[in-house]
Amino acid sequence: MNLTHIPATPDAGALVLAEMSAMQSQPPVLPADADLTALLPDTRGIPGTWVTAPQESRADAVSASGVTIYVHGGGFEYTHPHLEQVMAYRLSQATGRPVLAVDYRLAPAHRYPAALEDVVAAYRSLLAQGVPASRIILAGESAGATLVLSALLVLKDDGDALPAGALAISPQTDLTLSSPSIDANDGQDVVDRAVLDHVRTQYLAGARPDQGPQSPLHGDLRGLPPLLVVAGSREVLLDDARRFAEAASEAAGTVSLDIYDDMPHAFHVSVLSADPLPAAVTLLARVREWSGSLVVIRERTA
Repeated sequence: MNLTHIPATPDAGALVLAEMSAMQSQPPVLPADADLTALLPDTRGIPGTWVTAPQESRADAVSASGVTIYVHGGGFEYTHPHLEQVMAYRLSQATGRPVLAVDYRLAPAHRYPAALEDVVAAYRSLLAQGVPASRIILAGESAGATLVLSALLVLKDDGDALPAGALAISPQTDLTLSSPSIDANDGQDVVDRAVLDHVRTQYLAGARPDQGPQSPLHGDLRGLPPLLVVAGSREVLLDDARRFAEAASEAAGTVSLDIYDDMPHAFHVSVLSADPLPAAVTLLARVREWSGSLVVIRERTA
């Protein structure tokens, strides 16, 4: 496992929290050059939005560079479409690919496995339309990161071709809530054990929390594609990220774990700002570097 600690600038955590709060009253603006043209006609009935940054805004974008599938956070029950479009734009910039933001079904109206089924179906729709698995990246944040890792387990078990790699930011990987950081970081983060308990209850609807794919940590992690797992050092879910990265690495996976000092859960939303904070700039650079390395891996194994 490649572990990287990203040092914090003075007051970095406080600045990120202030920016996250400010976004409630002053939402970030989707850049005017964002291209929302649907690049493929079929998503197997799963709603979604295509967002492409200008350097990839061309007719051959999908065939030339592939696709990033983005799975939003929100505790499996909330969505913020405008913010998710801006995040998809940033991911398009960072990965050099058009992004398909998946609008999966939400709890409590639609509980496990509905959201997971939607993510898997959206991925398979790309394969069915000729996008090679080796040119697809899965990317998710918070609950969306959990869904991304769960989707990998489903796809692997079903024998589907797996994507080039997966990015999981602030994932919850163990729905038994057994990670020590849940209590050790209590009071330092924007979420706590009570929030996590609510989230799993709403989502699981009676499914066991100690099994995969719903709890990715408890699944069979052999044979997964390269992973970039990201967490903040102040997160209650820090050990969910760490334990999963360690387990995937022990299962012979290629795993990079980036821990950002002094950062709370979902600190990455600061990338939405027109003038991102240093941690956000670093995160985007790391995603760009990592996604670029997947091309090298693909070429070496072709």
